[in-house]
Amino acid sequence: MGEPDISFFGCDGEDDKTSADYYFDSYSHFGIHEEMLKDVVRTKTYQNVIYRNKFLFQNKVVLDVGAGTGILSLFCAKAGAAHVYAIECSHMVDMAKQIVETNGLPDGEVFKIVVPSSKLLLGSYKLHSLQSKFLFLHPCQVDDGVVLPDEASLYLTAIEDAEYKDDKIEFWNNVYGFDMSCIKKQAMMEPLVDTVDQKQIVTICHLLKTMDISKMVLGDASFTAPFKLIAKRDDYIHAFVAYFDVSFTKCHKLMGFSTGPRSRATHWKQTVLYLEDVLTICEGETIIGSMTVAPNKKNPRDVDIMVKYSLSGRRCVVSRVQFYKMR
Repeated sequence: MGEPDISFFGCDGEDDKTSADYYFDSYSHFGIHEEMLKDVVRTKTYQNVIYRNKFLFQNKVVLDVGAGTGILSLFCAKAGAAHVYAIECSHMVDMAKQIVETNGLPDGEVFKIVVPSSKLLLGSYKLHSLQSKFLFLHPCQVDDGVVLPDEASLYLTAIEDAEYKDDKIEFWNNVYGFDMSCIKKQAMMEPLVDTVDQKQIVTICHLLKTMDISKMVLGDASFTAPFKLIAKRDDYIHAFVAYFDVSFTKCHKLMGFSTGPRSRATHWKQTVLYLEDVLTICEGETIIGSMTVAPNKKNPRDVDIMVKYSLSGRRCVVSRVQFYKMR
């Protein structure tokens, strides 16, 4: 299909407040930081990566983009970093300054907490990490600079989810006796972020794309990837599920974690994309298709997703294109 250049119908609404504004405002509340800190998979992995690989941090300059409470910056300082620049765009930056001082690392010595004058740098997590890499490493000609994590893999699978789909999507057909099905289309277009029970998985998990974050450029945030999902049993399919794994390959020993439904739950959970069709699939049959992903042109924090899929089975034949907008 070539390099995708997509702006899907229905994906650009009129709103003076962008998704970036809502995003940064959400990070001003302590609740989301509590959730991330209590995400042991995420936080403990970072702590182990930093403490067990001090050779990566000792006497180095560290840039922590989206520092939040500053926990990762504190890990780096304790591991012997010469300077830590913690960038935070939400009001949580005031708390981060107090936390740093309380823990004996006054802002301005080892630490420097930075509030960007523009939200351009932090417009999208996937983009700001890349922008930071070029702004921070390339102008300084840092050939041995490290991005952590440095590898990410995106996976797709399919699930049976009749009960939840009925509750979240079909609900709009009859709301206390009134037809509100006009909302159903919008509900279908918004992926659901939730924890999936591994028992719901009907097909194999397919590796969509592996990204070497240390070598990525801005355009790499847009891609099209084919997939084949082979059914492991006779069942019905109501949704696709996407998740990611990350790896820290520069460590002395390979480290990382998965956000998949077969792994311990994280605050990222999984992303559920409901299908307009209910697919009746038999063991061994294959759903073939492709997924196209691109930052929304108006709000780059939003992600436009196009999924093409088809099934030519004994009991179900279908071919469809669906569009989603991830906020």
